[in-house]
Amino acid sequence: MADLRGFDASQVEPSADFEPIPAGKYPAMITESEMKPNKAGTGAYLQLTFQVLDGPYKNRFLWARLNLDNPNATAVQIARAELSAICRAVGVLAPNDSTDLHSLPLTIHVKCVKRADTGELSNELKGFSKKDSSPPPATAAAATNGTPPWKRS
Repeated sequence: MADLRGFDASQVEPSADFEPIPAGKYPAMITESEMKPNKAGTGAYLQLTFQVLDGPYKNRFLWARLNLDNPNATAVQIARAELSAICRAVGVLAPNDSTDLHSLPLTIHVKCVKRADTGELSNELKGFSKKDSSPPPATAAAATNGTPPWKRS
């Protein structure tokens, strides 16, 4: 039981139903991480929470589960490869703890997949890369005062 005295729902906007974000690449960072036991009780997975940093989906959260401790060797191999991609993307090749990966920018590759149990679309993270360091087009144009390349001297 939780004490909810002082809360008045008429004073707070209700949360909206979150639809999956479109497939694509998004700037993000890891905000939370936790090892959790798997359903079967035969291993554990590392759950990572990613927050989108910019664009129309800024502040949306997505999750990845890495089966780092699992009786299925293929599942562990896949999880270790995903962790390697994350580590390379944030520039921490030998983390001591999952918190070493927090608050560092990277690009997440998001896919939309149909859930087997409900048939609804949901997001899955299918890749990780370094955050794009090239300036956005507006910044590049501003740096050249909007002058096309063939007119610059």
